[in-house]
Amino acid sequence: MTKTLSFAAVHFSVAFTVGYLMTGSVWVGGALALVEPACNTVAFHFHEKIWKRIELRRSRDRQGDATAVTA
Repeated sequence: MTKTLSFAAVHFSVAFTVGYLMTGSVWVGGALALVEPACNTVAFHFHEKIWKRIELRRSRDRQGDATAVTA
């Protein structure tokens, strides 16, 4: 859990710094620090779902290939 919290702190800091440097606004930097990680969390959820489908499909293909070779 410590590593996760550490990564979250780095992520928020980077998002804030980039927003601030690009706009000069503490408010924009703060908003980015909150919104961008939340969007990434949602995107990561769907990314994982897609990869699980891909891995399942590859696993099925390998099983089908193994069955064809032994038949």
